[in-house]
Amino acid sequence: MTSKSKPLYMIGVVSDMLKLHPQTLRFYEKKGLIQPSRTVGRTRMYSAEDVEEIARVVRLTRDLGVNLAGVEIILKMRRRMFEMQKQIEDLLAYVREGVSRSHDHRDRDAGEALVRAASGQLRALDVF
Repeated sequence: MTSKSKPLYMIGVVSDMLKLHPQTLRFYEKKGLIQPSRTVGRTRMYSAEDVEEIARVVRLTRDLGVNLAGVEIILKMRRRMFEMQKQIEDLLAYVREGVSRSHDHRDRDAGEALVRAASGQLRALDVF
């Protein structure tokens, strides 16, 4: 668990930080826009990442006039973009590693092996 994902703030603190009513935070959770952690006693606990995500929702709704359905789509697309970026970075690292190994072992057909292994790591993303 990273320090940004560690639950630190209760709902009252977050509502004060972002100047939102606590009921708004509960509503965002109900709509699936945010997912705070829960203590054993079921108290909502928000991490720094959660606060950033809520602030993003607020910017989209207040500043840009996006409705909550639009916010949901934007947040899903943003998460998918980060997932795909991570996949691309992993694939590039894998290919670079394979290329450097192929320079060490010229007699092996590294190109074909790279393609076969890499295609198994990719997965289809459903659009919505």
